[in-house]
Amino acid sequence: MHRRSAAGRPPSRRLLRPLAVAAALVVSVAACTTTGPGTDSSAPGDGPQRVTLQLQWSTQGQFAGYLAAVDQGFYAKRGLDVQIKEGGVDIVPQTVLAQGQADYAIAWVPKALASREQGAAITDVAQIFQRSGTYQVAFADKGITSAADLRGKRVGNWGFGNEFELFAGMTAAGLTPARDVTLVQQQFDMEALLSGEIDAAQAMSYNEYAQVLEARNPATGQLYTPADFSVINWNDTGTAMLQDAIWASTERLSDPGYEDTTTRFIAASIEGWAYCRDNVESCRDIVVKAGSTLGASHQLWQVNEVNKLIWPSPAAGAGTIVPAAWEQTVRVARTAVNADGQTVLTRDPDPEAFTNTYVERAIGLLKADGVDVVGAGYAPTTVTLNPGGS
Repeated sequence: MHRRSAAGRPPSRRLLRPLAVAAALVVSVAACTTTGPGTDSSAPGDGPQRVTLQLQWSTQGQFAGYLAAVDQGFYAKRGLDVQIKEGGVDIVPQTVLAQGQADYAIAWVPKALASREQGAAITDVAQIFQRSGTYQVAFADKGITSAADLRGKRVGNWGFGNEFELFAGMTAAGLTPARDVTLVQQQFDMEALLSGEIDAAQAMSYNEYAQVLEARNPATGQLYTPADFSVINWNDTGTAMLQDAIWASTERLSDPGYEDTTTRFIAASIEGWAYCRDNVESCRDIVVKAGSTLGASHQLWQVNEVNKLIWPSPAAGAGTIVPAAWEQTVRVARTAVNADGQTVLTRDPDPEAFTNTYVERAIGLLKADGVDVVGAGYAPTTVTLNPGGS
């Protein structure tokens, strides 16, 4: 959910801050003005239903599937006029949803569950990312290949709820994060790692990791390569947490009209992601056309890496919430303690926090149309990054 700027990115993941004014609408499948959320009671035959989706950050490959569903007419095919609202530093997508200013929102599971614990009536209705994209990255010559190797090192972390996989990983390796490492508040970029200020940096596989590979090695004048770095992937340590999911209003799910809209919205969104799985360059172009401020090669990298977090999907189909992954996320959210002694959650979420009801219905629609919702034969492409991601 990141975006860079020449002056260094602002803390873009402050998702638990109070809601600010929502960003402007950026894309729509119909040239009509939205009447706002809550118009889902109309039947598909009455004309396109106006639906608003709140993203957690700016237009980029992280959200390519939704943009593709607009561009390729998948939402329109399901009778929906979907308008996508960009996120920003002070926009908390799950709060926008809970306050009735959007019909659906994209948010990380632990952060949305924290909001739910605080009273936000929201439900995970489709788990789009099946794997975590969070890394801890170090220069290879630092010898940091596991969480245990972070002992005595200067460890960058973003905070704002993004650090819990890292802290859980260190704790599982026998480290006390507040004592055994030097914790450094990291900006939402990789400058501190590249300059040597920290020994290991937080990164998303689809964004910050690409940033170091887009940078020139001053010793050679060439771009850095993966061999120059070591990566700790929290999926390999049992401390990964579920990330991008489609969240809906818990209260409105009691309305048959909203239920129907939710099914159709999920179906079209998954079809958008299936399109991006099979058409990576096309989705890169869609993202760039939609107004991304990041370069074309960086966006191609993003779409390719995000695909890896989605495909192959569970045997039941894309968007399915797998109980084991959900339970691991809750466990980490309840037990991992950050430098301030805080956990993400103080209690287990209630049963209405997630449901597979609507994604199962959506998968049924897609299978009837011949859409591959599992991607068992998925293979990522190879992306060549340009300097600065251009």
